[in-house]
Amino acid sequence: MPLDVVDLRAFYASPLGHVARRFIGRAMLRFWPDCARQRLLGLGFATPYLSVLGMQAERTIAFMPAAQGVVNWPSSGLSASALVEPTLLPLPTASIDRVVLVHALEETESPDDLLEEVSRVLNPGGRMILVVPNRRGPWARMDATPFGQGRPFSRRQLSALMRAAEFSPENWTEALYVPPLQRRLLMRSAPIWEQVGAGLSLPFAGVHVIDATKQFYRRAPLRATRRSFALRPILLPQASPTPRLKKPRTAGDV
Repeated sequence: MPLDVVDLRAFYASPLGHVARRFIGRAMLRFWPDCARQRLLGLGFATPYLSVLGMQAERTIAFMPAAQGVVNWPSSGLSASALVEPTLLPLPTASIDRVVLVHALEETESPDDLLEEVSRVLNPGGRMILVVPNRRGPWARMDATPFGQGRPFSRRQLSALMRAAEFSPENWTEALYVPPLQRRLLMRSAPIWEQVGAGLSLPFAGVHVIDATKQFYRRAPLRATRRSFALRPILLPQASPTPRLKKPRTAGDV
């Protein structure tokens, strides 16, 4: 069942949603401290993070999947959000500098097609931040939050997907070590959970946060050629002697 935009907005308005936005947004800011003069695109439900990253951007757009629904964003001023098909973005090729994907990859039926489309709209050398539920984390096992919906990914699976779409991971971190429970004690101790989990490099974080760069040139695929060593007969025309024509005998011949 796809995520609904109403449930996403309600989650980020809750105390647990504030915790998720705080620590995921902190990781994003470490990767991208400055987006000045950049054209920034958020895909999925990235508006809670675009409000932080896109403050100095040249242009900020929020695209939300058709199956999820769309809300007006930002709340004041002209709307910069739109309802789209994630694998058919209404943008020209190489028209965006940076893309943020949140609640997007795990919800699509074709993750490889989605990353290929993101690669298409990005400039050569453009950057992408990808936030995906960790397959080994407790957040992916509990459907009380949006990170428990859809398909979670392992580090190896994400590496293979990005490699196929010509993305090179530059920075990789994990976030949300705090259990996904609406408890006041857990909310207050969330910074300690994050500090201990990151310091010990525990494998049970809630989400992967990856900063990847689009490669400048696509590699030409190398296809193996089959060589057959079987000897095959070759039929060549054979020379045959041409019969000589006999001269007709005359009366003077002996």
